[in-house]
Amino acid sequence: MSWAESLPIVFLGLMGVAMLAYVVLDGYDLGVGLLLHRATDAEKDTMIASIGPFWDANETWLVLGVGILLIAFPKAHGMVLTALYLPVALMLVGLILRGVAFDFRAKAHDEHKPLWNFAFFAGSGLAAASQGWMLGRYITGFAPGWEYTLFAAVIALLLPAAYVLLGAGWLIMKTDGALQKRAVRWAKLAWPPLVLGMGLISVATPWVSETVRAKWFALPAFIALMPIPLATLVALAGVRWVLDSPRVLGRWCWAPFAGTVAVFVLGAVGLAYSLFPYVVMDRLTIWQAASAPESLAVILIGCAVTVPAIVGYTVFSYRVFWGKAQPLSYG
Repeated sequence: MSWAESLPIVFLGLMGVAMLAYVVLDGYDLGVGLLLHRATDAEKDTMIASIGPFWDANETWLVLGVGILLIAFPKAHGMVLTALYLPVALMLVGLILRGVAFDFRAKAHDEHKPLWNFAFFAGSGLAAASQGWMLGRYITGFAPGWEYTLFAAVIALLLPAAYVLLGAGWLIMKTDGALQKRAVRWAKLAWPPLVLGMGLISVATPWVSETVRAKWFALPAFIALMPIPLATLVALAGVRWVLDSPRVLGRWCWAPFAGTVAVFVLGAVGLAYSLFPYVVMDRLTIWQAASAPESLAVILIGCAVTVPAIVGYTVFSYRVFWGKAQPLSYG
Protein backbone atom coordinates (compact mmCIF):
# COMPACT_ATOMS: atom_id res chain seq x y z
CA MET A 1 0.00 0.00 0.00
CA SER A 2 1.40 3.40 -0.98
CA TRP A 3 1.86 6.37 1.37
CA ALA A 4 -1.04 8.19 -0.26
CA GLU A 5 -3.33 5.19 0.26
CA SER A 6 -2.27 4.69 3.88
CA LEU A 7 -2.84 8.30 4.99
CA PRO A 8 -6.67 7.99 5.07
CA ILE A 9 -6.29 4.91 7.29
CA VAL A 10 -4.07 6.88 9.68
CA PHE A 11 -6.62 9.67 9.93
CA LEU A 12 -9.49 7.22 10.34
CA GLY A 13 -7.60 5.69 13.26
CA LEU A 14 -6.96 9.10 14.82
CA MET A 15 -10.61 10.07 14.43
CA GLY A 16 -11.76 6.78 15.93
CA VAL A 17 -9.45 7.13 18.93
CA ALA A 18 -10.55 10.74 19.47
CA MET A 19 -14.25 9.83 19.40
CA LEU A 20 -13.71 6.85 21.71
CA ALA A 21 -11.77 9.05 24.14
CA TYR A 22 -14.62 11.56 24.07
CA VAL A 23 -17.29 8.93 24.68
CA VAL A 24 -15.41 7.52 27.66
CA LEU A 25 -14.12 10.74 29.21
CA ASP A 26 -17.10 13.00 28.59
CA GLY A 27 -19.41 10.01 29.02
CA TYR A 28 -18.72 9.68 32.73
CA ASP A 29 -19.25 13.37 33.45
CA LEU A 30 -22.47 13.32 31.40
CA GLY A 31 -23.46 10.35 33.55
CA VAL A 32 -22.69 12.29 36.72
CA GLY A 33 -24.85 15.12 35.41
CA LEU A 34 -27.71 12.71 34.76
CA LEU A 35 -27.45 11.43 38.34
CA LEU A 36 -27.38 14.88 39.89
CA HIS A 37 -31.13 15.05 40.54
CA ARG A 38 -30.98 11.88 42.67
CA ALA A 39 -28.52 13.34 45.21
CA THR A 40 -28.81 15.58 48.24
CA ASP A 41 -27.50 19.15 48.11
CA ALA A 42 -24.25 18.20 49.85
CA GLU A 43 -23.81 15.20 47.56
CA LYS A 44 -24.40 17.38 44.51
CA ASP A 45 -21.42 19.52 45.48
CA THR A 46 -19.22 16.45 45.89
CA MET A 47 -20.39 15.04 42.54
CA ILE A 48 -19.62 18.31 40.77
CA ALA A 49 -16.24 18.48 42.53
CA SER A 50 -15.39 14.99 41.26
CA ILE A 51 -15.67 16.10 37.63
CA GLY A 52 -14.72 19.75 38.04
CA PRO A 53 -11.04 19.52 37.00
CA PHE A 54 -11.77 17.33 33.98
CA TRP A 55 -15.15 17.87 32.33
CA ASP A 56 -14.29 20.88 30.15
CA ALA A 57 -11.05 19.38 28.82
CA ASN A 58 -12.83 16.07 28.09
CA GLU A 59 -14.80 17.81 25.34
CA THR A 60 -11.53 18.64 23.56
CA TRP A 61 -11.60 15.11 22.16
CA LEU A 62 -14.94 15.82 20.48
CA VAL A 63 -13.47 18.92 18.83
CA LEU A 64 -10.48 16.87 17.64
CA GLY A 65 -12.64 14.07 16.22
CA VAL A 66 -15.05 16.38 14.40
CA GLY A 67 -12.14 18.49 13.17
CA ILE A 68 -10.45 15.46 11.62
CA LEU A 69 -13.74 14.45 10.00
CA LEU A 70 -14.14 17.94 8.54
CA ILE A 71 -10.60 18.37 7.24
CA ALA A 72 -9.54 14.83 6.36
CA PHE A 73 -12.91 13.48 5.14
CA PRO A 74 -14.89 16.51 3.89
CA LYS A 75 -17.30 14.46 1.74
CA ALA A 76 -18.22 12.29 4.70
CA HIS A 77 -18.52 15.36 6.93
CA GLY A 78 -21.09 16.86 4.56
CA MET A 79 -23.06 13.62 4.33
CA VAL A 80 -23.05 12.95 8.08
CA LEU A 81 -23.95 16.47 9.19
CA THR A 82 -26.65 16.77 6.52
CA ALA A 83 -28.33 13.68 7.96
CA LEU A 84 -27.71 14.64 11.61
CA TYR A 85 -28.06 18.43 11.55
CA LEU A 86 -30.85 18.63 14.15
CA PRO A 87 -29.41 16.20 16.74
CA VAL A 88 -25.97 17.83 16.40
CA ALA A 89 -27.56 21.24 17.08
CA LEU A 90 -29.42 19.84 20.10
CA MET A 91 -26.23 18.24 21.42
CA LEU A 92 -24.43 21.58 21.20
CA VAL A 93 -27.31 23.28 23.03
CA GLY A 94 -27.00 20.66 25.76
CA LEU A 95 -23.23 21.08 26.07
CA ILE A 96 -23.55 24.87 26.21
CA LEU A 97 -26.27 24.60 28.86
CA ARG A 98 -24.00 22.33 30.92
CA GLY A 99 -21.13 24.79 30.68
CA VAL A 100 -23.24 27.75 31.73
CA ALA A 101 -24.87 25.84 34.58
CA PHE A 102 -21.55 24.52 35.87
CA ASP A 103 -20.08 28.00 36.24
CA PHE A 104 -23.23 29.76 37.41
CA ARG A 105 -24.10 27.25 40.15
CA ALA A 106 -20.75 27.95 41.82
CA LYS A 107 -21.69 31.62 42.30
CA ALA A 108 -25.45 31.38 42.66
CA HIS A 109 -27.28 32.14 45.90
CA ASP A 110 -28.85 29.17 47.67
CA GLU A 111 -32.32 29.91 46.31
CA HIS A 112 -31.04 29.88 42.71
CA LYS A 113 -28.77 26.85 42.92
CA PRO A 114 -31.58 24.30 42.27
CA LEU A 115 -32.25 26.02 38.94
CA TRP A 116 -28.66 25.61 37.81
CA ASN A 117 -28.54 22.04 39.13
CA PHE A 118 -31.55 21.26 36.96
CA ALA A 119 -29.95 23.04 34.00
CA PHE A 120 -26.83 20.90 34.38
CA PHE A 121 -28.98 17.75 34.55
CA ALA A 122 -31.11 18.81 31.56
CA GLY A 123 -28.07 19.75 29.47
CA SER A 124 -26.46 16.40 30.25
CA GLY A 125 -29.64 14.54 29.27
CA LEU A 126 -30.08 16.50 26.04
CA ALA A 127 -26.47 15.95 24.98
CA ALA A 128 -26.53 12.23 25.85
CA ALA A 129 -29.87 11.54 24.11
CA SER A 130 -28.74 13.44 21.00
CA GLN A 131 -25.58 11.36 20.85
CA GLY A 132 -27.63 8.18 21.19
CA TRP A 133 -29.86 9.23 18.28
CA MET A 134 -26.80 10.02 16.15
CA LEU A 135 -25.25 6.66 16.95
CA GLY A 136 -28.47 4.83 16.08
CA ARG A 137 -28.77 6.60 12.72
CA TYR A 138 -25.07 6.28 11.90
CA ILE A 139 -24.73 2.54 12.39
CA THR A 140 -27.80 1.95 10.20
CA GLY A 141 -26.24 4.01 7.40
CA PHE A 142 -28.99 6.68 7.64
CA ALA A 143 -31.39 4.21 6.02
CA PRO A 144 -34.96 5.51 5.55
CA GLY A 145 -37.92 3.82 7.20
CA TRP A 146 -39.87 3.90 10.44
CA GLU A 147 -38.05 0.87 11.86
CA TYR A 148 -34.68 2.65 11.62
CA THR A 149 -36.14 5.77 13.20
CA LEU A 150 -37.56 3.66 16.04
CA PHE A 151 -34.18 1.97 16.51
CA ALA A 152 -32.46 5.37 16.75
CA ALA A 153 -35.05 6.49 19.32
CA VAL A 154 -34.39 3.40 21.45
CA ILE A 155 -30.61 3.98 21.35
CA ALA A 156 -31.27 7.64 22.26
CA LEU A 157 -32.76 6.31 25.51
CA LEU A 158 -30.22 3.55 26.15
CA LEU A 159 -26.99 5.49 25.59
CA PRO A 160 -27.76 7.87 28.49
CA ALA A 161 -28.22 4.78 30.66
CA ALA A 162 -24.76 3.60 29.59
CA TYR A 163 -23.38 7.01 30.54
CA VAL A 164 -25.14 6.71 33.91
CA LEU A 165 -23.33 3.41 34.53
CA LEU A 166 -20.05 5.04 33.58
CA GLY A 167 -20.79 8.04 35.79
CA ALA A 168 -21.85 5.85 38.71
CA GLY A 169 -18.61 3.89 38.33
CA TRP A 170 -16.69 7.17 38.44
CA LEU A 171 -18.48 8.18 41.65
CA ILE A 172 -17.78 4.78 43.23
CA MET A 173 -14.10 5.35 42.49
CA LYS A 174 -13.93 9.03 43.48
CA THR A 175 -16.21 9.22 46.55
CA ASP A 176 -16.83 7.36 49.78
CA GLY A 177 -19.46 7.01 52.47
CA ALA A 178 -23.17 7.31 51.74
CA LEU A 179 -22.67 8.76 48.25
CA GLN A 180 -20.47 5.85 47.25
CA LYS A 181 -23.11 3.36 48.43
CA ARG A 182 -25.82 5.20 46.48
CA ALA A 183 -23.59 5.18 43.40
CA VAL A 184 -23.41 1.39 43.62
CA ARG A 185 -27.22 1.22 43.58
CA TRP A 186 -27.37 3.61 40.64
CA ALA A 187 -24.86 1.48 38.75
CA LYS A 188 -26.93 -1.66 39.31
CA LEU A 189 -30.00 0.09 37.87
CA ALA A 190 -28.07 1.25 34.80
CA TRP A 191 -26.43 -2.11 34.04
CA PRO A 192 -29.43 -3.82 32.32
CA PRO A 193 -30.02 -0.97 29.80
CA LEU A 194 -26.34 -1.09 28.81
CA VAL A 195 -26.61 -4.82 28.14
CA LEU A 196 -29.80 -4.23 26.13
CA GLY A 197 -28.19 -1.44 24.11
CA MET A 198 -25.11 -3.52 23.26
CA GLY A 199 -27.38 -6.36 22.18
CA LEU A 200 -29.53 -4.13 19.96
CA ILE A 201 -26.49 -2.63 18.22
CA SER A 202 -25.02 -6.09 17.70
CA VAL A 203 -28.25 -7.25 16.05
CA ALA A 204 -28.94 -4.11 14.01
CA THR A 205 -25.50 -3.69 12.44
CA PRO A 206 -25.43 -6.95 10.44
CA TRP A 207 -29.17 -6.69 9.79
CA VAL A 208 -28.91 -3.43 7.85
CA SER A 209 -25.61 -4.17 6.08
CA GLU A 210 -24.84 -7.12 3.84
CA THR A 211 -21.16 -6.13 4.07
CA VAL A 212 -21.19 -6.53 7.85
CA ARG A 213 -23.04 -9.83 7.64
CA ALA A 214 -20.35 -11.15 5.34
CA LYS A 215 -17.63 -9.97 7.73
CA TRP A 216 -19.26 -11.40 10.82
CA PHE A 217 -20.57 -14.76 9.71
CA ALA A 218 -18.20 -15.95 6.98
CA LEU A 219 -15.42 -18.35 7.93
CA PRO A 220 -12.66 -17.90 9.06
CA ALA A 221 -13.59 -14.28 9.94
CA PHE A 222 -16.33 -15.53 12.29
CA ILE A 223 -13.77 -17.41 14.40
CA ALA A 224 -11.36 -14.46 14.43
CA LEU A 225 -14.13 -12.09 15.55
CA MET A 226 -15.46 -14.27 18.40
CA PRO A 227 -13.02 -12.99 21.07
CA ILE A 228 -14.61 -9.51 20.87
CA PRO A 229 -18.20 -10.46 21.86
CA LEU A 230 -16.92 -13.05 24.34
CA ALA A 231 -14.65 -10.49 26.03
CA THR A 232 -17.55 -8.01 26.09
CA LEU A 233 -19.77 -10.54 27.85
CA VAL A 234 -17.01 -11.28 30.36
CA ALA A 235 -16.55 -7.55 31.04
CA LEU A 236 -20.30 -7.00 31.50
CA ALA A 237 -20.58 -9.97 33.84
CA GLY A 238 -17.49 -8.81 35.72
CA VAL A 239 -18.97 -5.34 36.29
CA ARG A 240 -22.16 -6.85 37.69
CA TRP A 241 -20.25 -9.28 39.90
CA VAL A 242 -18.07 -6.52 41.35
CA LEU A 243 -21.12 -4.34 42.02
CA ASP A 244 -22.60 -7.16 44.11
CA SER A 245 -19.38 -7.56 46.10
CA PRO A 246 -18.81 -5.62 49.36
CA ARG A 247 -15.24 -4.99 48.22
CA VAL A 248 -16.57 -2.49 45.66
CA LEU A 249 -16.72 0.02 48.54
CA GLY A 250 -13.05 -0.56 49.29
CA ARG A 251 -10.04 -1.73 47.34
CA TRP A 252 -12.09 -2.68 44.25
CA CYS A 253 -13.76 0.70 43.91
CA TRP A 254 -12.01 1.24 40.56
CA ALA A 255 -13.29 -2.01 39.01
CA PRO A 256 -16.84 -0.97 37.89
CA PHE A 257 -15.47 2.07 36.06
CA ALA A 258 -12.62 0.10 34.48
CA GLY A 259 -14.96 -2.72 33.43
CA THR A 260 -17.43 -0.30 31.85
CA VAL A 261 -14.59 1.43 29.97
CA ALA A 262 -13.52 -2.00 28.71
CA VAL A 263 -17.06 -2.60 27.39
CA PHE A 264 -16.97 0.72 25.53
CA VAL A 265 -13.53 -0.04 24.07
CA LEU A 266 -14.56 -3.51 22.92
CA GLY A 267 -17.75 -2.10 21.39
CA ALA A 268 -15.70 0.51 19.52
CA VAL A 269 -13.30 -2.17 18.23
CA GLY A 270 -16.21 -4.26 16.99
CA LEU A 271 -17.83 -1.26 15.33
CA ALA A 272 -14.55 -0.25 13.67
CA TYR A 273 -14.08 -3.77 12.33
CA SER A 274 -17.64 -3.78 11.01
CA LEU A 275 -17.42 -0.39 9.29
CA PHE A 276 -13.95 -0.51 7.73
CA PRO A 277 -13.22 0.66 5.06
CA TYR A 278 -16.44 2.73 5.06
CA VAL A 279 -16.86 6.12 6.71
CA VAL A 280 -20.60 5.91 6.02
CA MET A 281 -21.96 2.37 6.01
CA ASP A 282 -21.99 0.88 2.48
CA ARG A 283 -22.04 4.36 0.94
CA LEU A 284 -18.66 6.05 1.19
CA THR A 285 -15.20 4.54 1.75
CA ILE A 286 -12.36 6.38 3.43
CA TRP A 287 -10.52 6.74 0.11
CA GLN A 288 -13.58 8.19 -1.60
CA ALA A 289 -14.13 10.66 1.23
CA ALA A 290 -10.51 11.65 1.91
CA SER A 291 -8.88 14.95 1.03
CA ALA A 292 -5.96 15.07 -1.40
CA PRO A 293 -2.80 13.29 -0.16
CA GLU A 294 -0.89 16.59 -0.13
CA SER A 295 -3.52 18.12 2.17
CA LEU A 296 -3.48 15.08 4.45
CA ALA A 297 0.30 15.30 4.73
CA VAL A 298 0.07 18.90 5.95
CA ILE A 299 -2.77 18.02 8.35
CA LEU A 300 -0.67 15.15 9.72
CA ILE A 301 2.02 17.64 10.79
CA GLY A 302 -0.59 19.57 12.76
CA CYS A 303 -1.90 16.38 14.36
CA ALA A 304 1.65 15.38 15.30
CA VAL A 305 1.76 18.50 17.48
CA THR A 306 -1.86 18.69 18.65
CA VAL A 307 -2.57 15.08 19.63
CA PRO A 308 0.47 14.63 21.94
CA ALA A 309 -0.37 17.98 23.58
CA ILE A 310 -3.95 16.86 24.29
CA VAL A 311 -2.80 13.46 25.55
CA GLY A 312 -0.11 15.05 27.74
CA TYR A 313 -2.51 17.54 29.30
CA THR A 314 -5.12 14.83 29.90
CA VAL A 315 -2.62 12.54 31.64
CA PHE A 316 -1.21 15.44 33.66
CA SER A 317 -4.62 16.66 34.87
CA TYR A 318 -5.76 13.21 35.94
CA ARG A 319 -2.45 12.63 37.70
CA VAL A 320 -2.66 15.92 39.61
CA PHE A 321 -6.26 15.42 40.72
CA TRP A 322 -5.92 11.71 41.53
CA GLY A 323 -7.71 10.38 44.60
CA LYS A 324 -11.05 10.94 46.27
CA ALA A 325 -13.05 14.08 45.51
CA GLN A 326 -13.59 16.63 48.28
CA PRO A 327 -16.78 18.70 48.76
CA LEU A 328 -16.80 22.08 47.08
CA SER A 329 -16.23 25.24 49.07
CA TYR A 330 -17.45 28.57 47.74
CA GLY A 331 -15.71 31.86 48.33
